[in-house]
Formats: sequence, structure tokens, C-alpha cells
Amino acid sequence: MTLKRKTSYFCHETSIIDSPCQIGEKTKIWHFSHIMPNCIIGKNCTLGQNVFISSNVVIGDNTKVQNNVSLFDGVTCEKNVFIGPSVVFTNVINPRSEINRRSEFRKTQVKEGSTIGANATIICGISLGEYSFIAAGSVVTKDVLPYALVMGNPSRQVGWVSKYGYKLKFDSKNIAICIVTKQKYFLEKNSVKLIK
Repeated sequence: MTLKRKTSYFCHETSIIDSPCQIGEKTKIWHFSHIMPNCIIGKNCTLGQNVFISSNVVIGDNTKVQNNVSLFDGVTCEKNVFIGPSVVFTNVINPRSEINRRSEFRKTQVKEGSTIGANATIICGISLGEYSFIAAGSVVTKDVLPYALVMGNPSRQVGWVSKYGYKLKFDSKNIAICIVTKQKYFLEKNSVKLIK
């Protein structure tokens, strides 16, 4: 395994980085990846094998993008996001090969701490809320609430998860406690808040 040192980040020798782009320190870019110009990749990120990052994509600090993922123009990931292997993002609702719809790209926002499971598909123009959890193989066609657990095709919400990714069980007072951190969460009007 050969790594090329690029000032403050690492890039495997088989990957291509087009200038100009911004890549944070301690980020690692693995085999056969392609980083297009004018994108921003934060600090301490990991981009797996065969990852494509399009121009104008923003990736926050400490984000992990697993093998075989393409992030197209219009996708923004905040910090601490996990994107599983072979996740699919789109940026046009009704693509046609013979029609140029670059002016119709829709923005997709992946908020802080979100997890997207392997082989999920994220339809463009939506927002995945903070610490939401998208189950593997889901097809997400609409906004996802913070801390929501969604699955299926099309995806539907089936519960809530903690910041650590564990399913929350709310009591009669709408309080749930994470089984690992013991942090408390409050459910009110279909919205979950971490009680500090």
C-alpha cells in the first residue's frame, strides 16, 4: 500500500485531485478516488476506495465516506457524517440523457452526525436532520427529522435514535435515556431534543 504525502493530508498514488480544492489536515484519500476542483473537504475525513467528489461539494470535518460513493454537485455534508458503502446521491429529479439540466440541480443537505447505511439512495432536494439514521438499502425521498430512524423503499420513519446511534424508547413522560451514554432525550410534537 503506497501513500503520497500531500502537505497535511494523505492521498493514495492511484487517486486524482484536481486543483484548486481545499482538503483539511489528517484527511485520507484512498485508492482510485477522484476529487474535482472547487470542492471543500474538512479535517480528519476518510474517503474510501473509488470515491468521487464533484465540484462545489462541501464535506465537514471528521466525515467518513466509504467505498464506491459519488457526491455530486449540490451535496453538502456537515461534520461527523457517516456515508456507507455504495450509497447513491442524485442531483436532478427527472434526468434525460439528451437534455442538459445542470441549471436544475437540487441541493441535498446532510446535517451533523447523520448516518447513511450501505446501498441507500438519497433523492436530491432534501435534508437529513442532525443525528438521523438511514437504514441500509433505504430510498429516501423526503426530509428526515433530527434523530429519526428511517428505513424502506420509499423510506418511512420507524423510531428515534440517540446521538450514539442507539434506538430510543420513550416513557410515559416522553423521556428516553441512551443505553450507552445515559444522556436524556425529550420527545415533543414529533421532535426530539437532547436534554443537557
